[in-house]
Amino acid sequence: MNNITHSPDSRDTAFFGHPRGLSTLFFTELWERFSYYGMRAILILFMTAAVTQGGLGFPTAKAGLIYATYTSMVYLMAVPGGWIADKFLGLRKAVLFGGIIIMAGHICLAIPATPTFYLGLAFVVVGTGLLKPNISATVGGLYGPEDARRDSGFSIYYMGINLGAFISPLVVGWLAQSDRFKATLGGMGIAPENSWHFGFGMAAIGMFLGLMGYVRGWKHLGEVGMRPNAPESPEAARRDRRKLRWGIGSVIALLALVTILAGQGLITVTPEKVGRIFGYVLSFTPLVLFPYLYFFCGFSRHERKQLIVIMVLFFGSAVFWSLLEQAGSTLNLFAERNTDTSSIPSSFFQSVGPLSIVLLAPVIAALWTWLGKRQPSSPAKFALGLLFATLGFAVLIIAARLSAQGVKVSPLWLLATYLLHTLGELCLSPVGLSAMTKLAPQRIVGFVLGIWFLATSLGNFMAGFASSMYESMPLNNLFILITGIALVATLLMAASIRPIRRMLERD
Repeated sequence: MNNITHSPDSRDTAFFGHPRGLSTLFFTELWERFSYYGMRAILILFMTAAVTQGGLGFPTAKAGLIYATYTSMVYLMAVPGGWIADKFLGLRKAVLFGGIIIMAGHICLAIPATPTFYLGLAFVVVGTGLLKPNISATVGGLYGPEDARRDSGFSIYYMGINLGAFISPLVVGWLAQSDRFKATLGGMGIAPENSWHFGFGMAAIGMFLGLMGYVRGWKHLGEVGMRPNAPESPEAARRDRRKLRWGIGSVIALLALVTILAGQGLITVTPEKVGRIFGYVLSFTPLVLFPYLYFFCGFSRHERKQLIVIMVLFFGSAVFWSLLEQAGSTLNLFAERNTDTSSIPSSFFQSVGPLSIVLLAPVIAALWTWLGKRQPSSPAKFALGLLFATLGFAVLIIAARLSAQGVKVSPLWLLATYLLHTLGELCLSPVGLSAMTKLAPQRIVGFVLGIWFLATSLGNFMAGFASSMYESMPLNNLFILITGIALVATLLMAASIRPIRRMLERD
């Protein structure tokens, strides 16, 4: 990503045989993910909770679109965030500034006021766009090109991500939802319904701890990511500055225009309208992008075949993440409204997925090693991932039918869904980006990385949009619809296994 020419000494083995700087990034990302997943665990529940319960009282149609736009933008902003780090800030400053902005966002969410709620979401989006792609690139910079520890270093780093994602719903969810903490607030003379904002405040504290660890461990990162890429020429530097000014100016001009038109009563701006427009643009982009690349960019016949495969993987990935990322939206609502959670806060279920990954990742890795050359190919693993995700929602069709009888179902239904989704993620996630970059025509490899983020962003939007229909159609029908779409995607991916595998082997 960045020009990382000065890696720390390869003899540095202070952190479980890895560079000491890995411990800095491990704990920074652990706390950043703590803040993100903790806040996500209660976000849609807070929006849909009644005002008398301290929530915003939004219908699910509105809350789902807000959730969709927010989570989608979090991933989409990684593209400009990486570019800004490459050209202007360097990795290290981008991570630092991103963390500060994220913390400010959670502080805004901790303030019980609707305007600060939207401001907080915007801050978290911008901050995550700066931090998330660049801290991963910094991890890569700790190792030289031939350092055999690189893969295991990333495995340790990803363990930090899942630990943060596992712990945070338990802590943030308990503060936001538990009757015991609400009683404690009442005893202190604080309105119990403000417990939601203590949950958001805990997310801010988590990011603060991550920042403190990052600053204290700064010296252990050596020169990695200290400077942005050197421009190819003075003209290239000026061109990059013009692009930045144009981008910032366009955003400011758009916001000013919308504000003026809304102030004059010429247009009505609501979160739902913003979400729908954003969703239309996001969905329309790949439908224009891929035909443009195929017909108008001068690719050879073989490269065009590669583009077709990339397109298949793109839409398969978007569908997959649209299923898994419903953990924080549709499945969160199902836990709150249709599952027997009398003994625990419903947000605790958000810890099941990360815990399953921590426990099952070594098992799946050992399975692939044991199978050796007999293990499924990368496209077959992609199809398997979609199949497991589809089966997870098929389970919920049965659960929804049971809950339609007016009873709350056993938590085991959700646990089964999360287990199947975890198996899907362990099959698909490690191979998706690798396959896409291997297939990408050489001159657009970097662009393909942006396309991958776009697929994840689109998947997150669809996940939030699905939750917006939670009250507008029978729950059983909603899960049948989701399962049907997922099954079609799975069958299409399965049909593509052989041609994709041939192309990967040829390349």
